[in-house]
Amino acid sequence: MTERAILPWSDIELPEGLSAMLYDGTGPLPDGDLDDVEVYVLPYDAGSEPAKLIARLPSLKLVQSLSAGVERLVPLVPAGVKLANGRGLHDLSVAEHALALIHASQRDLPRWFAQQATASWDREHTRSLADSRVLLVGHGSIGQAIERQLVAAEAVVTRVASKARPAERVHGVGELAELLPTADIVVLILPETPSTIGLFGAAELAALPDDALVVNVGRGSAIDTGALTKETASGRLRAALDVVDPEPLPAGHPLWTTPGVIITPHIAGGSASFHPRAKRLVAEQLRRYAAGEEPLHVVG
Repeated sequence: MTERAILPWSDIELPEGLSAMLYDGTGPLPDGDLDDVEVYVLPYDAGSEPAKLIARLPSLKLVQSLSAGVERLVPLVPAGVKLANGRGLHDLSVAEHALALIHASQRDLPRWFAQQATASWDREHTRSLADSRVLLVGHGSIGQAIERQLVAAEAVVTRVASKARPAERVHGVGELAELLPTADIVVLILPETPSTIGLFGAAELAALPDDALVVNVGRGSAIDTGALTKETASGRLRAALDVVDPEPLPAGHPLWTTPGVIITPHIAGGSASFHPRAKRLVAEQLRRYAAGEEPLHVVG
């Protein structure tokens, strides 16, 4: 019997013995006979609806996510079914966006954009990224990609991960109390886990020096939104956020209009470089599956 897959694109070269049906997440869930589907590649950035299909695939062997974080999928994947993430697909996209947020904040770009709208020419020197002390919290593949760009910009980077790795000059999160007062910029690239939810609360934000910049391109739940709102409303801290909690923020939330706060709508990972890389990964995963080889980036 021919093995079947559900894919979000139709232009993937299939290995011999594997057929596929298309589901890109934009319409209703596929209907009909799904009993022989063994591989399901979830559409990227299509909301929560596509994940519901997992429960309707009795022959499922492999679920491929195109996101790096799969914490919300784990409970939905049955025992015995492999779950692979999109490790590496978003590294450069998120790194570019993180650096864009930092540069926009440090060089006061929103101010100059507003002046352009009124044809104003009011000049002033700004902060810089060069020589800034950057605390990079989360040192997986995305964090490493961000670090490379920070180093190229001649920032001074301190690495932080869930556990210290002294041989790699990586500090553990248990050292944050000592590290935060030294940081000009904090960049968060954290997944959502019980240990990361609320990791940056009132005490951690209060430990940062005046005028520090808090950047979040991981998960919004890592920061206590109320505490961040208070610190930025006072003008003591600044923030550049691609993720927030809740997401999206309510229309009247003060963070939308607080001076010194930049918000983008969770788009860091979705640049033009993503789809070609994602398609190459999916083609390789299908080749491995058809050949009986272990898939890449299996979680757990």
